[in-house]
Amino acid sequence: MANNKIKKFETQPDPLYNDVTVAKFINNILRQGKKTVAQRIVYGSFDIIKANTKREPLEVFRTAIQNVSPLLEVKPKRVGGATYQVPTEVRGDRRLSIAIRWIIGAAKAKKGKPMAESLAQELQDASENKGEAVRKRENTHKMAEANRAFAHFSF
Repeated sequence: MANNKIKKFETQPDPLYNDVTVAKFINNILRQGKKTVAQRIVYGSFDIIKANTKREPLEVFRTAIQNVSPLLEVKPKRVGGATYQVPTEVRGDRRLSIAIRWIIGAAKAKKGKPMAESLAQELQDASENKGEAVRKRENTHKMAEANRAFAHFSF
């Protein structure tokens, strides 16, 4: 069998900020193929961030992604009839996708507000190292730390 590696899909940068990470973020918000709605939500939240913080929204966004990205996660590993939660390091591309997923999930959990507002609030909180997505990252790190004894099962 030949060495057939699966080619990764290259995401095109978004039209407004010319940034691949923002484009991936928009694609994760996307529902039922309505990209313009997803773009309106993300760019609307960026406008809210700019109005509230007087900082560049892309800078706040990057800081939020960096603060939410997990370094470790636990994966279940079955060894001799018992399942252990083995801490493993998170690769760069997976780290980004998890951070995006957690931020969007935290924004969706906030009911009673338009999505753009709750997303702006969650991004601001995450850039200041607080909020639901950052709490989730800390819980994941705590779980990995608690199960450090099983790290030798990561083979």
